[in-house]
Amino acid sequence: MKQVQELPLTENCHHWRKISEVPWDLQKYWQQRHTIFSYYNEGIYMTHDAWYGVTPEPVANQIAHDLSLIISEDKTTIIDVFAGVGANSIAFALSGRWERVIAVEKDAATLACAQHNASIYGVANSISWILGDNFEYLDALNSSDSSSLEPDLQVNIKSTVVFGSPPWGGPGYRTDEVFDLSTMEPYNLTKMHESYRMMDHALYLPRTSDLRQIAHLAPEGSKIEVVQYCVEGASKAMVAYLLAEKGAEVEEEKNSNA
Repeated sequence: MKQVQELPLTENCHHWRKISEVPWDLQKYWQQRHTIFSYYNEGIYMTHDAWYGVTPEPVANQIAHDLSLIISEDKTTIIDVFAGVGANSIAFALSGRWERVIAVEKDAATLACAQHNASIYGVANSISWILGDNFEYLDALNSSDSSSLEPDLQVNIKSTVVFGSPPWGGPGYRTDEVFDLSTMEPYNLTKMHESYRMMDHALYLPRTSDLRQIAHLAPEGSKIEVVQYCVEGASKAMVAYLLAEKGAEVEEEKNSNA
């Protein structure tokens, strides 16, 4: 993995101006383009898959606002671990809440779109861009030898928050009355929580996600805040806000002193 300054847009990056240019399976999403990005006409670029998972701008802005209220002020860095084409990272940067915003994306074309889109919103230089797998990155940060990472990739775990908007995949999130988060593909709830548990983290999940599975992650005697986010009265997703596990904090301290 590496920090990148400015990736070139590729043939997989698109800015469609007319519906006749849009593949049939994306046309309903393209018709919502100005809700997804209010600056779409200024030259927003997307990959094909990004249309399915991008956070609509009003939701991204509200999440950024809510994080500023929910997360304690001593947390100064936020890592957007599934940055996609940049919607959430842009909102975090625009909020002015964070000293450092880090966007991690493993697909180069998608990250190129994110950097380009952030430049349209005037915040490209306010975000650190990492091309790589976020689980490998978090594993390196959580290891006893995080010094193996380049200096620009290192953070203080105690002052860092993780935001994860993963691909939802699987057969049923659109149709299941209650979505089983253990079947979410390619990364299920347990996989993400285990990787992120050493830091406060917020997970952007299908609106019908099984609340019992989320509640199971709460440390004994504590609660998890879950918020439904809507656009024009229709729920788009829920976000679960989880605090770092106290045992994980002790583990991190041991690792840092090793």
